[in-house]
Amino acid sequence: MNKFRQIMEEEKTLVSFLLSECNFTIQDYPFAEKVNEYEGGIMGSINFAGSNPDLYDTDLIQAEYTDIDGVDVVITLARDKNNRLLDLDFWKMNFSKLVCYPVPHQLTILRKIQPEV
Repeated sequence: MNKFRQIMEEEKTLVSFLLSECNFTIQDYPFAEKVNEYEGGIMGSINFAGSNPDLYDTDLIQAEYTDIDGVDVVITLARDKNNRLLDLDFWKMNFSKLVCYPVPHQLTILRKIQPEV
């Protein structure tokens, strides 16, 4: 059974920043106030309440930063086929625990989706 918790302010800040980098807003992709932690929260990945991981559609943006232990971390914000935010996924290269949660100025954008006009 999934155990949901309130989304944290640093998660909201990061998601809002990543959306803005794609020229989207939280009005385009409102995020749920409840999230479920993947891997028990070890690497920081979350699934937004109301989305279904089986309905993955595409990655909106991918960024990276270096955690304070010197290990690179790739962050991906994805949406589902219902056009809702699906998850904010962290992949630490050595699979170790995330030491320090990133802030926007630490990120390097790797790739992003182009909004449809």
